[in-house]
Amino acid sequence: MKTARLVVLGIAVAAGGVAALLAARSDPHPSPLPAPVAQIDTVEILVAKIDIGMGQVLTANDIQWQIWPTAAASPNFIRRNQMPQAIEQVTGAIARSPLVAGEPVREAKLIKAGGSGFMAAILPSGMRAISTEISPETGAGGFILPNDHVDVILSRRDREAEKRAGIDVHTSEIILSNIRVLAIDQTVEEKNGQRVVVGKTATLELAPRQAETLALSRQLGSLTLALRSLVDANVQDTPDSEDSNANRRGINMVRFGVTTVTTSK
Repeated sequence: MKTARLVVLGIAVAAGGVAALLAARSDPHPSPLPAPVAQIDTVEILVAKIDIGMGQVLTANDIQWQIWPTAAASPNFIRRNQMPQAIEQVTGAIARSPLVAGEPVREAKLIKAGGSGFMAAILPSGMRAISTEISPETGAGGFILPNDHVDVILSRRDREAEKRAGIDVHTSEIILSNIRVLAIDQTVEEKNGQRVVVGKTATLELAPRQAETLALSRQLGSLTLALRSLVDANVQDTPDSEDSNANRRGINMVRFGVTTVTTSK
């Protein structure tokens, strides 16, 4: 009898062990199935593969196709399904403004030079590029950078006023207002984080009549560039920038430390 009891006890213990093992392996709280991932509609657009500077001629190695969410793709982006040969078509174009790596390429930022220099390529239609001599004293100490906006001030002796007054008379007036600087010497953009460009010439973007005004003013006296605040760069001082900038609106006349203001139309 003892042997039979021991056999039955052994079988029970074995069965309990198997049941415990099976229970341990089973998960009483099964993990929920992962939520289905929403399918995002995408499109391939042309982007800059590397940083591209203003005036740089694009090569096929500078740009590439990249997948982009269709909902976030601007109509101005170059899409592969619309322009499959875009890389070949924009190769040789000149960047009118800088592009950072990964930035979508837009046709408005490129221009085909057709053999012309990059300065002629980046000039807006109807505008002219004209240079004037500067120094640290007349160029805001070198803090004027390409793409900044300046006022051009003419300082000269007023011979007619000297004849009437019998004393030295000097005048100073803003002849051009809110003018974009295209380049300092041959530097057309900020590079390597530089904040100061000390040069001998500044190239300005002017309308034709403004260019005439600047050319004549260089013969009359000395020119100074006054750097405008970034906040004021997009503010027009007068309704007609081309004509009004060519007219004298105010002259500060300095007579031995005494300042008077006259106005002429």
